[in-house]
Amino acid sequence: MAEKVLMKGNEAIAEAAILAGCRHYFGYPITPQTEIAAYMAKRMPKIGGTFLQAESEVAAINMVYGASSAGVRVMTSSSSPGISLKSEGISYLAGADLPAVIVNAQRGGPGLGGIQPSQSDYFQATRGGGHGDYHLIVLAPSSVQEMASLTIKAFDLADKWRAPVMILADGTTGQMMEPVSFDFEISPQPEKPWALTGTRGARPHNITNSLYLSPEVLEEKNFERYRKYDEIIRTEKMAEEYRMEDAEIVLVAFGIAARVSKNAVDAARKEGVKAGLIRPITLWPFPSDTLLKATEKARAFISVELSMGQLIEDVKLSTECRRPVYLCNRAGGMIPLPDQIHRAIMEAHSATAPGTSVSFSSCNKEDK
Repeated sequence: MAEKVLMKGNEAIAEAAILAGCRHYFGYPITPQTEIAAYMAKRMPKIGGTFLQAESEVAAINMVYGASSAGVRVMTSSSSPGISLKSEGISYLAGADLPAVIVNAQRGGPGLGGIQPSQSDYFQATRGGGHGDYHLIVLAPSSVQEMASLTIKAFDLADKWRAPVMILADGTTGQMMEPVSFDFEISPQPEKPWALTGTRGARPHNITNSLYLSPEVLEEKNFERYRKYDEIIRTEKMAEEYRMEDAEIVLVAFGIAARVSKNAVDAARKEGVKAGLIRPITLWPFPSDTLLKATEKARAFISVELSMGQLIEDVKLSTECRRPVYLCNRAGGMIPLPDQIHRAIMEAHSATAPGTSVSFSSCNKEDK
């Protein structure tokens, strides 16, 4: 059995990045992700890597752009307001087709908000986040083990598709401590003939650029990038299905909300209600086909989230209005409890029973 160590989620991300071959980290402290920067500050000098606390989030993401252009594996991390500051640079990375890994340990907002966990950056992450037509590949871990394994996956996906990848965590998964194994099979890094490594007189100059003044050229670059996105959608979607074999009431949740939802599913099953959970692991591309298939048996879906209702839009789009979709949410740093989600399951079960017309009240209303 592989040895496990007790570690915080943020620290697991940092160690996994090092195992994946990341030797360049640029960041700026902000709660609740500062442990990633602190861990990198301690470890990078010991392995010949580069840790640099930039003067700002804007500086950090532009340093990522430079390092990625040179062909190295590079990572930055922040929390919600810091990611907003990085958004222009993230758009530049996407526009130049540069691989990089960006971690967002979400906190409540908008504005400075609070330092407690949230999932209200879902739109920002899955819709691009900055200006222009682009997508990030977005991975959503729900355990410390996945904080590590999906970090390895993120670097591989970034290089495979020459695209920025975001790990969308939250304050809880970043701060929680669990046993984690680092017994990963690490794939060799691919060749990067496009990188700015110096021609050595053996090839033409490479240029990394997101500026195309000719509208015809820019249009074709966007079409070309979206053909790549179509292939990512076709091949890279990931989801976990929990007790879905006969589920009639289907919860959809990611991150910490999915962990709490499993307890509610189990409680409902004990009362004879066929509940199940679909946990998207890739938030983009979203596992729409998994949700659509579930409509064959499901009577209703419930989006469980730490926001005012962002994930629910992709649930509705994926199920194509074939079944009712309800919202069970908390916001501002609050996390729904298992009994709140359980109550939502039972209400949805009653509301969609044949021959009934019982109203559904969102589970955030009675427990504030």
